Amino acid sequence: MQSARNINGQASAPIPNVLIEVEYLSRVISTRSRNVQILDDLTFVIPVQSLFAINGPSGSGKSTLLNMLTGIDRPSSGRVLFAGQELRAMQEDALARWRGRHVGIVFQFFQLIPTLTALENVLLALELGGGGGRKRREWHQRATFCLELAHVKELAHRLPSELSGGEQQRVAIARAIANDPPVIVADEPTGNLDSRTAHQVFETLASLTQHGKTVIYVTHDRDLAACSTERIDLRDGRIASAHPDSKLLVEGDASCTL
Repeated sequence: MQSARNINGQASAPIPNVLIEVEYLSRVISTRSRNVQILDDLTFVIPVQSLFAINGPSGSGKSTLLNMLTGIDRPSSGRVLFAGQELRAMQEDALARWRGRHVGIVFQFFQLIPTLTALENVLLALELGGGGGRKRREWHQRATFCLELAHVKELAHRLPSELSGGEQQRVAIARAIANDPPVIVADEPTGNLDSRTAHQVFETLASLTQHGKTVIYVTHDRDLAACSTERIDLRDGRIASAHPDSKLLVEGDASCTL
């Protein structure tokens, strides 16, 4: 796995059809008594427009890795390159701006503002993210479109307390895509839902790849991981196995069930 390098040895050109490169990534947390290895020498790539799963049991380092991929946390060694750009080399303010433009986040527990309607939650994301380059007069139309894409347009004027868990997560997906980021990340996106609702929500999340998004999701559920196009399995902070071309979930496909 090699990127083109400039004269300083830094990555200057991405690998074709690869959005994210992870090279020899490690994360160590130091305490007074010992060093705890959370991630240990991970190397892999995430293709453009893939449905990429990070699978593993609790404590395997999944969420820490997701934080590294989005620049929320920094590695102890190794690096993450996004379209050839090394995240670790960016200052915190520049990294925050980069994340606002390039990453949409879906949380396990939705994290919707309880006093705002579904539409207002998406509009707030547009406000905070600068509208994804759109003019303010276009924001309402964009927010409505995102709710429609997530199959909750008819719920636009309801508060989160008036929505089911699945409906809230669909609104959260609409919020994540509001500023049109190329990457959507989801940490256990169906972990707070019953199995039927989880299947429906995951179909919505997976469908975003058809709209040009790269979707990266964390899960401890093997069946959910098997619905990816590619995945890695983590064990104790290391890659135990990698699975390109996993079976993609499509509507009505009984071979990929949750």
